[in-house]
Amino acid sequence: MRKSEVRIEHPVWKIRRRELLLDHVLVMGIVNVTPDSFADGGRYFDHAQALVHARQLIDEGADIIDVGGESTRPGAAEVSPNEEIRRVVPLLEALAGSTTPLSVDTSKPEVMRAALAAGATIINDVRALQQPGAAEVVAEHACGVVLMHMQGTPATMQQAPHYRDVTKDVVQFLAQRVQYAQAQGIDKRRIAIDPGFGFGKTDAHNLTLLAELSELERMQVPIVVGLSRKATLGRASGRAVEDRGWASVAAALLAAERGANIVRVHEVAATRDALAVLEAMRGAAR
Repeated sequence: MRKSEVRIEHPVWKIRRRELLLDHVLVMGIVNVTPDSFADGGRYFDHAQALVHARQLIDEGADIIDVGGESTRPGAAEVSPNEEIRRVVPLLEALAGSTTPLSVDTSKPEVMRAALAAGATIINDVRALQQPGAAEVVAEHACGVVLMHMQGTPATMQQAPHYRDVTKDVVQFLAQRVQYAQAQGIDKRRIAIDPGFGFGKTDAHNLTLLAELSELERMQVPIVVGLSRKATLGRASGRAVEDRGWASVAAALLAAERGANIVRVHEVAATRDALAVLEAMRGAAR
């Protein structure tokens, strides 16, 4: 495997009034405040349980906490903005005193505004600011933003997804969205990209994207990868969702080797240990 290095134009990610240094791979811990998440089955839908879990991930060393109030699993139904706000804002407010940056996984401008007011500093948007008004919110608040690729919608994305060349198509889409965001007044130093593993992609598409992840480095913005517990890993390992932790750590490590700057995971402690070994190896090889 090649030695991957941060190749972005600015080795920091600006998120409102802070800068995250990208001299090592950051770990984004996932907290799903939903009753129908594919990964944890609604285990943290209760506010108190979600708060305990988020604090545990922070204690384990999460560099960012990503809170989501609407499931984006294949076939998921949409949630109203008011319901999504009801789910995520109390948790964000409870965590706002932490030094760990908070991200909200949403595409809705109304939810973005409420989350940013509650303490979030990053918008993680699976629709890459395609909802009317979304780009304006991000530009106004000068927050960090993750632009993700998705073919179709969560309700339809796994219905025979097709690409001419999955890596080239994803790179082209994300390059266009980065240009769009900049045209809307969003500083490039605030933009990260996510190839959207599992979002309108077959197992072959996902594995090809992982193998060719370094192609995304040409955009010179941070690369976010979310493979944790996904179905492709289940089919590769033969494991059920709750038993995909080892495969998820392996996938995060492979992504880091290929240029990922941020890995979005459920198993924070195990992922940090694996990345520490990778960093130690890289340091010894310099």
